[in-house]
Amino acid sequence: MDLDLSQVRAFTTAAEELHFGRAAARLAISQQAVSKRIARLEAALGARLLDRDPRGVGLTGAGHRFLEPARRLLAQGDRAVAAVARTRRPLRVDVWGHLYAPMRTVARAVDGVPGLEVEPVPGRDLPSVAAALLRGESDAGFGRVHPLPDGRDAGLAHRLVRLEPVDALLSTDHPLADRDVLRPEDLRSGVLRYPAAVDRLDFLTRFADRFGIAERAGSTNLGLESFADRIRTDPSCFSLLPADCPLPGPAGGPGRPGIRTVPLVDPTPLYAWSLLWRDGAEPAARLDPLLGAFTEAARRSRWLEYDPARDWLPGPDEAALDG
Repeated sequence: MDLDLSQVRAFTTAAEELHFGRAAARLAISQQAVSKRIARLEAALGARLLDRDPRGVGLTGAGHRFLEPARRLLAQGDRAVAAVARTRRPLRVDVWGHLYAPMRTVARAVDGVPGLEVEPVPGRDLPSVAAALLRGESDAGFGRVHPLPDGRDAGLAHRLVRLEPVDALLSTDHPLADRDVLRPEDLRSGVLRYPAAVDRLDFLTRFADRFGIAERAGSTNLGLESFADRIRTDPSCFSLLPADCPLPGPAGGPGRPGIRTVPLVDPTPLYAWSLLWRDGAEPAARLDPLLGAFTEAARRSRWLEYDPARDWLPGPDEAALDG
């Protein structure tokens, strides 16, 4: 039988989102069109792929078996079209971790390489970027990489490209705000405020576990400006921010009133930025100029300096550095 790739894409998107509305938004079609395409695919296959009920959408046994081959089919289809229709195009790089301003690092790396064309695209988070890479929708990702549950990052490779010192972000009314430097253990009695849900920021959780910070509180991710206001109005809490990350402030003004950043020492936590790509992918050679740009930027700006007697990295980041 001949499969309709638009129907297959509707199924894989719904299977990843487990929600017809979100699948429709990703595909830029109506929810009714998503439902019809999947129904026609199921009719052609003679099997139900998705269970639908008022609580949401779930994969059937047949759906689980069909999902990975369907993803490979779509990736092959995209490559076939690209082989005929694609002229030279910019590298698509999905960037995540937007509260920590990853684009500034990408810009510093690629601006020094004439002719290197990169199209940065906002990604929601590491799982969504990993899924896009595995589907062949992106050439690379940029952000902090950490192990994903259930081996969802299998088939991906990554390279550390920058280790950035992390500062404590405090209200100017915080009891420790007048210090010139802080040690991580000085923060144990405070509340570590996350700029999003607690389960979404692996680095902050590993920091809290390592330095004995028991009290942790999540937030709704409304951007760095809103988060900075939250810190400013609550002197009992603190957060962490990469040292080079600009604080939002008044136009033309220096920083944001009511908050400050304090360097952390003994040890200094480092935030690990990485490039991520599909291992063994056919267009991987296209990434060589991008990898070269980051290698040169790291050499020039000493982005990969790490001294275990002075600095702290989460275990997986340290292992990646050693590798």
